[in-house]
Amino acid sequence: MEIKNVRDAAFRKYGRVISEIDFSELIEAMDQTPLPEGVEYEPSVECLEATSLMEKLTTVCYGELPIQIGYCNGHNHLLNAVEYHRSSELDIAATDCILLLGSQQDITDDYTYDTNKIEAFLCPKGVGVELYATTLHYAPCSVGDEGFKVVIVLPKDTNLPLDEKHSGYEDALITAKNKWLIGHAEGGLQAGAHIGLIGPNVSV
Repeated sequence: MEIKNVRDAAFRKYGRVISEIDFSELIEAMDQTPLPEGVEYEPSVECLEATSLMEKLTTVCYGELPIQIGYCNGHNHLLNAVEYHRSSELDIAATDCILLLGSQQDITDDYTYDTNKIEAFLCPKGVGVELYATTLHYAPCSVGDEGFKVVIVLPKDTNLPLDEKHSGYEDALITAKNKWLIGHAEGGLQAGAHIGLIGPNVSV
């Protein structure tokens, strides 16, 4: 699979590189977070939200909406699923990582998605990107055998447990607050997840 760079023109339909902010303080704070053998996601992490970037990202990137700063760390080479939000997500690479991305516009009326449309992008260490709300994404992937550490910034309470059961049409895709998910049959997702990815479980 061809791996492009987030600075390539092909990335522009999925998001943008955030060039106006220095992320070094956040990258340093990520040294306090673990690097598991699998994949671990924490939506809100105190050592990251205690940095001066908390206020700057709230103001500059989210127009003063309340946000949360967490991480997704580990080792991974597979797509497994795609998700999207009703808001942009910021991914800030504390290590080199690969992002597997697609477009919500390519989801069919019966909520399936062809994984052959997925594109891969290298996000180098220290680079932060905004993934637009219509960009399909999931856990980052490792570069080679190295693990990855990525800061994840989202509106506050995103990915927290739901308050009520959802079903029917697009509602059936909701697995957490502000999170719509489509899984792959080989993705090992929990029972009840909508399995709608058609094609290979993309690997890099």
